[in-house]
Parts: sequence; structure tokens; C-alpha cells
Amino acid sequence: MTDRISVARSEPESDVSMETQRQRRTVARPICARHRRLEDVSRILVGTASWTDPTLVKDGHFYPPEAKSAEARLRFYADQFPIVEVDSTYYFPPSEKNAVLWIDRTPKDFTFNIKAYSLLTNHPTKRESLYKDLLEELPEDLGDKKNLYREHLPEAAVDEVWQRFHDALMPLHSAGKLGAVLFQFPQWFVIGRKNKDYILECAERLKDFRLAIEFRHKTWLEERNADETLSFLEEHDLPLVCVDMPQGFDSSIPPIAAATAKDLALVRFHGRDRDVWAKKNVSASERFRYEYSEQELKEWVPRIRDVSEQARETHVLMNNCYRDFAVNNARQLADLLEE
Repeated sequence: MTDRISVARSEPESDVSMETQRQRRTVARPICARHRRLEDVSRILVGTASWTDPTLVKDGHFYPPEAKSAEARLRFYADQFPIVEVDSTYYFPPSEKNAVLWIDRTPKDFTFNIKAYSLLTNHPTKRESLYKDLLEELPEDLGDKKNLYREHLPEAAVDEVWQRFHDALMPLHSAGKLGAVLFQFPQWFVIGRKNKDYILECAERLKDFRLAIEFRHKTWLEERNADETLSFLEEHDLPLVCVDMPQGFDSSIPPIAAATAKDLALVRFHGRDRDVWAKKNVSASERFRYEYSEQELKEWVPRIRDVSEQARETHVLMNNCYRDFAVNNARQLADLLEE
């Protein structure tokens, strides 16, 4: 396999229990200065995939008691981390109003990564999430469908969704706070010419922004196709999203680290709970309910450093958003990268 790939290898678990590690942490310690230093020296931004997760808010160990509003929580989060991923935009398209609020509530150098709306990544999309005026114009044969798919909608409606998604993110882009738009494709999005062409269409539709590509089918990065996929992304200057996730499923992507664009590399951590990964009707908090051990995080340190040397900036996001698991692991990983 190509030399540009680093593979994360499992190492023995630490003798220290996970709960003991949790008890030893100072959960609310201020880390803003440390993250700014990491950002300046290594060009590595470490954060989480949400600041609004209900289990995090309810847990009570991250946000101070006085951070009771959405504004207060974002301001506090942005004092702790230099980057956040907005996942809510996958379920409902973003709005210019929210983009302006996010700009006003965060420091000048704060970065937002935005997850692409489900309709644009070929996922089933709840009809109530679609813009009301577009819903009213849909063909009658789509009237009783709870979930909509991009290919079922009129071309004009799809074009309008793309345009509104673009316009909603333009304030963030203009303010210099838009990092990347994350296109996480579904499990049935397998390697092939048609799907490669669609990735290029996405890049053209949002050519003002930086796109990052995350696959969820093993065909893209299995050994026989890895070089082809990486070469395709490199040719079109599209960053691959490297992932840590449960292995052994059709949706599993191997834990490789590769930079396919000179300006940006991304790594996302989804947890390693194999028991719930492929279950149906499991909530996001259950699926990503996994706290990494220090040893598991250490597996990625040399690989993150490697891709950071190949790209101008590297984004590392913890998506194990259950209680304070993600914020704690983000802090741990930032410490390990700074050593």
C-alpha cells in the first residue's frame, strides 16, 4: 500500500481502569492557552463534534452552572477549544441567522466545520426538515413519504437546496470562521464512477468553500482500492476524512491516516463500540457512547503528526459525544500531541 498511508495499530490496554482515569482528570481546567499554543505551533486544531449535546449539558461536568443559555455555552466552549463541528446541519439545513450568531459569540480565530445536510449526501431526509415553500411544490406522489431522497426531488428543488445551503454558510466563510463542509456519505455510497462524479459535483456546487470527504463503505479504502481513492482525492484537491471507528462491518473504514490536500487534513473519532455500531433504531448518543483510553488515543498521535506535516492545517474532532467523553478525550489528545 502507498507510503502516504499510516495505519493505526492496536496496543495493549493500560492497567489503569477507564473509571480511574476519569477520576484523575480535572474536568473543568481551563485549556484555552494550551490549545492556542498547539494551534500556533503544529497547526492542529482539536475539538468535538458538538457543544449542544443534551447528555453533555445534563452531565454538569463541563459547563459551569451559570452557562444556562445557548449563547453562554457556545462562548464557554469557544474559550476551551479552537474548533467545533456542527452536526445539527445534517438534520436541518443551516440558516444565515444562526451563522451570524455563531460569528458574534466566538473569538476571531475560532473555526466551525459544518456537516452537510442529509439531502445533499444521499441520505434519507425527514420531510419536515425541508424548506416549507419547497415542500409545498413537491409532486403529489411524494406527499405521503416521511423520508425524501435527493434523486426523487425535482431538479429545480435540489438546485434551490444547494443554493440556500451555500448562502447560509457564506457569513461564516466571509468572517474567516468556516473550516470545512463535511460530506459524510452513506453506507450504500460505494466506490464507482457515478459516485466519484457526484463527489465532484458537490465540490463544484460549493466551490467557494472547503469540502472534506468521509466514506462509510469499505470499498473505498480496502487494500485493492485505497491507492485509487487517494489518487482521486489528491487529483481534485479534496481532503480525506480519516476515521477511528468500529471495524468488521461493511461501513467500516480502516484507521489509516492520509493527507490528500495540501491545505487541510481531518481526523474524526467515532468510538469503538462494535456491539451498537450496526444496530438499527439506536440513538446517536448510544452509538457513540465510548470513552477512549489514553493508550487508544496514543495510537493516533504519530499519525496525526504525520498528516499535519503534509497539510497546512489539521482538524481533529471527537465524535464520541456522550456526556463529557468527547471533551475529556479532546483535552487528553491535545496534551498528547503537545508532548
